[in-house]
Amino acid sequence: MAIIYGVGVGPGNPELLTRKAERILRGVDVILAPVSRPGEPSVALETVREFIDEDRQELIIHQFPMTSDKARLVSAWQAAASLIASHAEAGRSVAFITIGDPLFYSTFIYLLRIFQQQFPHLPVEIIPGISSINAAACEALLPLVEGDEKIAVVPATAGIEIIVDSLTHFETVVLLKVKPLYGEIIELLRMTGREQSTVFVERVGSPRQKVLTDFAEISAHSPDYLSLMIVK
Repeated sequence: MAIIYGVGVGPGNPELLTRKAERILRGVDVILAPVSRPGEPSVALETVREFIDEDRQELIIHQFPMTSDKARLVSAWQAAASLIASHAEAGRSVAFITIGDPLFYSTFIYLLRIFQQQFPHLPVEIIPGISSINAAACEALLPLVEGDEKIAVVPATAGIEIIVDSLTHFETVVLLKVKPLYGEIIELLRMTGREQSTVFVERVGSPRQKVLTDFAEISAHSPDYLSLMIVK
């Protein structure tokens, strides 16, 4: 049996890949890259493509649908986990690549649970990656927390009430997945006087990176799915 790796490839810049992640990716037999829709490019794959030898390594693109339908999601997770396990049981090492970190809002979390429950005999190793939060703060030259300050990380899809509560109790609030509630978030930040303490970052680490600190520009912008806000 071979090892299954969950490899965090960072926010999208190949230079932010760890040396260990590069070593693992160059050495495995199979690499599985996730996509949300058929034909859609994989951000994780594009980040690490220069380290992959497609003449020697098998590359698998697997779809994980963007849906709230739990049955469809579970089916996709199960199919991916079973496929990966079949390769590992045949002696082929497999790397599941994911942007950011494998244990931070990553699809790999669900696969890991399946491996632990259904394939406990297979060894799993996780290679951490730099999260978009850390990369975004660096690009904005913005300290996230210091001293006794507290930080909250909130998927904006959790709802405005949760965001309001976080802004009340934490010195720094990072809002992920802001696109669906962007207009409501902008209005909330205006109402709470956060216009001068908000940074918007989109596609950090990629050629399409955008860092906005002017609230008028932030308000007028139409965000990409891979966007976040840091509110101090």
